[in-house]
Amino acid sequence: MNVRTAGISRLRLMLCLGTAFASSTAIEAATSKALRAGTPTNGAIAYHRGSGSFGFAVDQRTAREAQVEALKQCNNNDCEVVLSLKNGCGALAAFQKTFFVSRGATRAEAEAKSKRQCGPRCEVVVWACTK
Repeated sequence: MNVRTAGISRLRLMLCLGTAFASSTAIEAATSKALRAGTPTNGAIAYHRGSGSFGFAVDQRTAREAQVEALKQCNNNDCEVVLSLKNGCGALAAFQKTFFVSRGATRAEAEAKSKRQCGPRCEVVVWACTK
C-alpha cells in the first residue's frame, strides 16, 4: 500500500464513522421525540359561573399541575375546575347562568358537543387542547 492509498483508506474510514455517528444521533433524536409524543399531556378548564371568569391550562405533566394553572388563570377565588383533559380537547359553552363542558378528539368536536348540550343561545367561552 502506498502513501496515497493509505490516505484514501483513512478518509473512507473517517467518512464511514462520521456517517454512523450522524445516523446514531438522528435515531436517538427520533426515539426521544417519539417517547415525548407518547407521553400523556394534561389540561384543565376552570370556570366561575357568576362572573364568567375562566382559565385553562394545557400540556402539563400532571392533572394536578393543569388544575392549579387553570385556577390561577381564572382570576377568581371561587373558580372551580369543571373539566380535566388528557390527550384531547375540551370546550365550555355558556349562556347567562347555564354552562356545559364536553370533551372531543378535536377542538371542533368538543365545541359542537358543548354547544349542543347547552342550547341554541349558548356560545363557546373557552376551549383547550393538549398535544
